[in-house]
Amino acid sequence: MDFDTIIQILDSAVRLMTPLLLACLAGLYSERSGVFDIGLEGKMLMAAFTAAAVAYATGNPWLGLLAGIAGSTALSLIHGLASITFMGNQLISGVAINFLASGMTVLLGQKIFGLGGRTPSLTEGGRFGEITLPFADTIREVPFIGPIYAELLSGHTALVYVAFACVPLTWWILSRTRFGLRLRAVGENPASVDTAGVSVTRLRFAAVAICGVLCGLAGAYLATGLSAGFVKEMTAGRGFIALAALIFAKWRPWSALFATFLFGLLEAIANRYPNLDLGVVTIPSMFMNALPYILTVIILAGFVGRAIPPRAGGEPYVKER
Repeated sequence: MDFDTIIQILDSAVRLMTPLLLACLAGLYSERSGVFDIGLEGKMLMAAFTAAAVAYATGNPWLGLLAGIAGSTALSLIHGLASITFMGNQLISGVAINFLASGMTVLLGQKIFGLGGRTPSLTEGGRFGEITLPFADTIREVPFIGPIYAELLSGHTALVYVAFACVPLTWWILSRTRFGLRLRAVGENPASVDTAGVSVTRLRFAAVAICGVLCGLAGAYLATGLSAGFVKEMTAGRGFIALAALIFAKWRPWSALFATFLFGLLEAIANRYPNLDLGVVTIPSMFMNALPYILTVIILAGFVGRAIPPRAGGEPYVKER
């Protein structure tokens, strides 16, 4: 494997990890506040459909992005109402959102476009274009540094750079701001936060709303950045992979970056080498394509060690009177 091939695989890994990273950070905000959310898959799916539909109708990917965020946030608020206001089971609410998005996107797609649940293919004007960083073309031929800067760091869509910027931003919010400290506290001991005069409900709804925005970015990227339109079930389990990465990262933003990169790298290798020849044995394409999902099962089974979630996670808060 030469250096150029390695750069191409890493470049593909960055593109593939972007929706996982955004969804993982979305789950991090929600679960740090004590609201477990397995509906990331459904939110991403709804965002992908609304983003693709609006981008096709308007020819503007930014309007599609706003529509994707709106669609995802609407489902987040439904989850918030069910699990925070009405104190329902958070896991059941998340499952319901996944089923709702799965059925609704196909129904709306067929009703509006009549293409079996998908949207028409987006033209270049309806998709996010690649951004060339300064001096990328100038230093492209410089050994080692040139390909890394011009091929790996440069040439991605805006949402890729937004996703990476969200990692230090999330760390700063959770570790250095009053809102972040309160958010973490409400996921550990909501009663103490309530005693201090801070609204537990308001904080959890804020976290759920942020989760909806980030899932909207992830879904919009899938439909208008990574692909050229919406197809049925195009998230392909990425929401669940993001949850596994979140557990692997132990609810920390910087660890989430490396965890999602691992999943993206596995998918990039599977795409590059459908049948991986190791000399002694050839790994078939079916196993290569299943690698990210196999790793998901291993992580969720607790193979990598015990990950301790927020203590108040999954439990509705009942205010003492």
